Amino acid sequence: MKESLLQWIWQHQYFNTRDLRTTTGEEVQVLSPGRLNTDQGPDFFDSKVRIGCTCWVGAIELHVMASDWQRHSHGTDKNYQNVILHVVWVNDAAERDMPTLVLEGRVSKWLFHRYEQAVRPGDPIACQGLLPEIDKDIWLVWKQQLMEQRLYRRALSIDAHLAVNHQHWEETCWWLMARTFGGPVNGPAFEMMAGSLPISLLARQQGMDPRREALLMGQAGLLEGVFHDEYPGRLQLEFRYLRTKHRLPAIPAAVHFLRMRPDNFPTIRLAQLGALLAVCPFWFSRAKEAEDPSALKALMVVTTDPYWDKHYLPDRPSPERVKRLGEGIKDSLLINTFIPLLFAYGRRYDLPTYCKKAVRWLKSLNAEKNAVIDQWAGMDVRCMDAGDSQALLELRRQYCDPRHCLQCAIGKTLLGSGR
Repeated sequence: MKESLLQWIWQHQYFNTRDLRTTTGEEVQVLSPGRLNTDQGPDFFDSKVRIGCTCWVGAIELHVMASDWQRHSHGTDKNYQNVILHVVWVNDAAERDMPTLVLEGRVSKWLFHRYEQAVRPGDPIACQGLLPEIDKDIWLVWKQQLMEQRLYRRALSIDAHLAVNHQHWEETCWWLMARTFGGPVNGPAFEMMAGSLPISLLARQQGMDPRREALLMGQAGLLEGVFHDEYPGRLQLEFRYLRTKHRLPAIPAAVHFLRMRPDNFPTIRLAQLGALLAVCPFWFSRAKEAEDPSALKALMVVTTDPYWDKHYLPDRPSPERVKRLGEGIKDSLLINTFIPLLFAYGRRYDLPTYCKKAVRWLKSLNAEKNAVIDQWAGMDVRCMDAGDSQALLELRRQYCDPRHCLQCAIGKTLLGSGR
């Protein structure tokens, strides 16, 4: 027995409720199991139980072992003063002053067998062997909830950015764009770089001004050392001047090139990012105005300085290839920057039009391609669009990886279907 399973059993009353009695013999009737508490304090709030002839309303605490009450010092903790019932699995040391209900022997063996089937610790997806049992309508509803949950989580992250930069939406958009261009490896370093370069400073550099690229490359630490080619040498001189003029702080994070495709090298990504800012420094305003993602994608048809057509790294020539933005990075910008921002904006100012627009855009984009989505596909879980892929990423990272199976609609269905 695990405490999370015990909480789930109590929450759904998946036990024999006939002739319930406390350890001292008083009759117990559960009128309401209460609301599960995910923060500090007792496990359930607003519970209602009848003990003997008295109806009690308050909190309920659950433990696998009754002795955990004393072990966790709940008796002296003011957060537990309103506990009306202690629900335990094993009665090894019932608290005399606290009504205690023991559930051991009241739960069906089928549920334990099903739990062992569904929650297999060795599998990446604990319940993968039972997924064919899940009806498509359950998947449809759950993926919709997961997609919205992911948008809400990202909105909270955006709120944290806004608290730092004094509610500057364009600045926040710039930070998220930079992080998206950095990808999984260089995202944090690119975001630090963006945080050290106000969007107002970058917006003052007109057109394809090399000073913008110098600022990005220099703050990312890519203009150190000696260069033999004229273009990177020019960027280096520009950056040294601008760093002194604007008193730019050094950032502590380094960018990386290892085990990365050349098209994703930080040099190329920063050059492309500079080209996007040359077209439009204030992308959030464009996102608010755009009716559909294609309007933003049309603005993303940019190329870098001709120097990068023949280079991936300074001073190292490569076969000529124009470094245009691919569809993957365009979609990633929409999914990871503009759509979460629109949703957060609508939520912050109670403008549901923007929230609906964010969801509509997400459902209009192709599903993402990555190892997690491929794994779901291997289990025959369908992914029709970017809304679905975002939902499945949320499911994997927030439920499957931490084994929160009892909070997942799929896990609840598998465990409750034959009760």
